[in-house]
Amino acid sequence: MVSKLSDNQRSLKLAPLLQDGGWKLQSERDVIHKSFSFANFNCAFAFMTAVALQAEKMDHHPEWFNVYNRVDITLSTHDCQGLSSRDIDLATHIDEAAGKYISQN
Repeated sequence: MVSKLSDNQRSLKLAPLLQDGGWKLQSERDVIHKSFSFANFNCAFAFMTAVALQAEKMDHHPEWFNVYNRVDITLSTHDCQGLSSRDIDLATHIDEAAGKYISQN
């Protein structure tokens, strides 16, 4: 069973994503959210495909919304009804993937 991030884990692992990575906590749910903007739909879709393949490997799937070149992603672990280390790992992968496709602008 996956467990929620402890206060210590939030300080060590979540804080860098919030401070430097552009992820934001949402007040109404224990989730993190980030918006990405790409040069065009092809770059946005390629990014989403890369994230989808990793999410499937991890068996941890994001909530997301796409319009043309914008992708909004929300991460939370439904099994523990909040943030877990799985969200941190997927957010890290998402940021790495975004760097590849945003640099193609």
